[in-house]
Amino acid sequence: QVQLVESGGGLVQPGGSLRLSCAAAGTYFSINDMSWYRQAPGKERELVAVITRTGFTNYADSVKGRFTISRDNAKNRVYLEMNSLKPEDTAVYYCNARVIFINRPNLEVWGQGTLATVSS
Repeated sequence: QVQLVESGGGLVQPGGSLRLSCAAAGTYFSINDMSWYRQAPGKERELVAVITRTGFTNYADSVKGRFTISRDNAKNRVYLEMNSLKPEDTAVYYCNARVIFINRPNLEVWGQGTLATVSS
């Protein structure tokens, strides 16, 4: 069984920063793409940023220039540095990973989510 555990959410004022972290635990061969999604109240879940195993990144237009995704393959962790936060960034943020196994099908795994609230 593979689990993703997120941390780092909280309450921050507009213009502030938060750093989210996601750690993968369990037994697997490797992890390919790792991503952050978010879901705001009353809205559908949306992709925020993705990073490949080799470090290629892509971002939603709404967060380009403000958010940075990074990963540590040795520690099986992915991070999301969020700067210049706006009230519209308020959402539950979910970590996602494409996990590779040797003797079973690959698996897409989700974390439990961490809430980031941007408010004065």
